[in-house]
Amino acid sequence: MNLIARAFWLSRPGQGEIRDVHLPEPGDGEVLVRSLYSGVSRGTETLVFRGGVPKSQHAAMRAPFQEGDFPAPVKYGYLSVGVVEAGAEDLVGRTVFCLYPHQTRYVVPASAVTVVPDTVPAERAVLAGTVETAVNALWDAAPLVGDRIAVVGGGMVGCSVAALLARFPGVRVQLVDADPGRAGIAEALGVGFALPADALGKCDLVVHASATEQGLARALELLTAEGTVLELSWYGDRQVALPLGEAFHSRRLVIRSSQVGTVSPARRSSRSYADRLALALDLLADPALDALVTGESAFEELPDVLPRLASGEIPALCHRVRYADTA
Repeated sequence: MNLIARAFWLSRPGQGEIRDVHLPEPGDGEVLVRSLYSGVSRGTETLVFRGGVPKSQHAAMRAPFQEGDFPAPVKYGYLSVGVVEAGAEDLVGRTVFCLYPHQTRYVVPASAVTVVPDTVPAERAVLAGTVETAVNALWDAAPLVGDRIAVVGGGMVGCSVAALLARFPGVRVQLVDADPGRAGIAEALGVGFALPADALGKCDLVVHASATEQGLARALELLTAEGTVLELSWYGDRQVALPLGEAFHSRRLVIRSSQVGTVSPARRSSRSYADRLALALDLLADPALDALVTGESAFEELPDVLPRLASGEIPALCHRVRYADTA
């Protein structure tokens, strides 16, 4: 087999290109996947695109099938959905999700793909990686019935968390964002919405995902005494100042980090990475999550689209990449 695929590479910070890739024939225990869709997670991928991954985090930030090294040249991405064309017989013809960069076809171990349930359209399955982050965050946060909760930051991760919290019984959930345009997404997800100045306080839990210093400060202000901020933001190489004077200590507030790179300690003894991803895909049967896909373009347009996503010209949550029929 002499199969040539095409892949998106960051050639240097702020500039991408599409390169040809020669694929090997799948060996024992491997599959050949033809891409249908991939997703650009705007927060993380635009940080990578502008070269903002600090040296200390180069190893921690590597994607499972990344090629090259930060800052560039690098092939980066982790939200791919495709059809298995060859390899393991029980997977041929199945739609699968894989933590793979933006590429038209690829060969990976069969263990690296997860079958997309029949209840989940391939177009929506690109959200699996972000919903998996939300699952892990809520394992860390452990919200309780009746909690008053704010999610500060209506990006892709924040909206995914809000969507899952909307299913919890008796909770008050409010999505807080400086962009009034996020109100429609909050409504589609079944949660309340407020601008930062109007957000409801006395929260038992605030999930912060705005990746801004102002958002984190506001998250602390919204807490009730002994409440917790779960910090999901990734700041890259930026320094963040926090108001840890004032009433921070007297109110016994908590700031806790969460990161999807490891399974939450609350479930580590009973759930694997595969279990967590399979759960995220099952949760994507809810059509309300379609609200998180806010744009789409063809794979060939990525070198033009990524700079516009990074600059904010395209104000996306998840930007979906569509692949032509490469059969």
